[in-house]
Amino acid sequence: MSSDRVINSLRFNQDHGCFTCAMDDGFRLYNVEPLVEKLSLAHTEVGSVSQVEMLHRCNVVAVVGGGNKPKFAENTVLIWDDKQKKFVIELTFTQPVTAVRLRRNKIIVAVRSRIFVFRYPDNTSKLFEFDTRDNPRGLVEVSPSTDHQIMVFPAHKCGSLQIVDIATTDENISSSPVTLTAHQSEIACIAVNQQGTKLASASRKGTLIRIWDAQTKKMLHELRRGSDPATLYCITFSHDSSYLCASSDKGTIHIFAIKDTSLNKRSTLRKVGFLGQYVESQWGLANFTVPPECACICAFGPNSSVIAICVDGTFHKYVFTPEGNCNREAYDVFLDVGDDTHF
Repeated sequence: MSSDRVINSLRFNQDHGCFTCAMDDGFRLYNVEPLVEKLSLAHTEVGSVSQVEMLHRCNVVAVVGGGNKPKFAENTVLIWDDKQKKFVIELTFTQPVTAVRLRRNKIIVAVRSRIFVFRYPDNTSKLFEFDTRDNPRGLVEVSPSTDHQIMVFPAHKCGSLQIVDIATTDENISSSPVTLTAHQSEIACIAVNQQGTKLASASRKGTLIRIWDAQTKKMLHELRRGSDPATLYCITFSHDSSYLCASSDKGTIHIFAIKDTSLNKRSTLRKVGFLGQYVESQWGLANFTVPPECACICAFGPNSSVIAICVDGTFHKYVFTPEGNCNREAYDVFLDVGDDTHF
């Protein structure tokens, strides 16, 4: 891969039907099925980019500068309106931006030790902010649901999460954050389902993924990725929350059943769990491998498929069965895919 084609980050949009690619040579947006480039802004327009976040499939994209040749500061979030072909909002912070998340009515921005929530799109202004534990990876997720507008991010205590209802649009009166003790070591990865009713979390050890009820804060399932420590890059629920997939630096994408957990493989040893409950380790229903030690993100596609998008520019689609079979259905190099101007 040439230096200009260095990928700094990848993100799926809210329905997992598109993904963004932030590069040293600008950024690109892709449709997943069919795999088509939808938007490309070159380095001459935006410089090198560290993060790009889509708002569903509309004309709005959040951009953060970074990489080797930035045009914009790393402490600024810019909102690009592709209909107007220009940046329409600029939000600047005292620290580098580590994450941006978009809802139809809010912009969420993470810096190393704080989360900000802004009203959007009319009269863009700060609604509230929350202090966090040091959060260099920008761990924050928000549900796209209108019924359960929850936001999740690391709490002050090691291994804990904060859950906030951000449904209000009135300044400074968000619900008080609820703290959930999720792991004994630092949080490394989090996810929220489409409905805003379930959370998933993993620690830096990367061996276990825990599923939580967002309302009761009770642990629903404990899933085992493996016995060796690993860095988890991504955890994603399927649209109906029947399944969950996870990617790690082992190069393996694991698929778990969380609605019908009898589909998962089980360990023969039962143990007393993290919170004192008597639990049984559940291993993945199926898995597949992408280029080893290549960071990637994963999400569910149509018809029991899982998509993996990797920082080496490759696209992988696998189809799995309830019996645990997993077969590759598509492979491509998305950086070489031509553009198409229509969604």
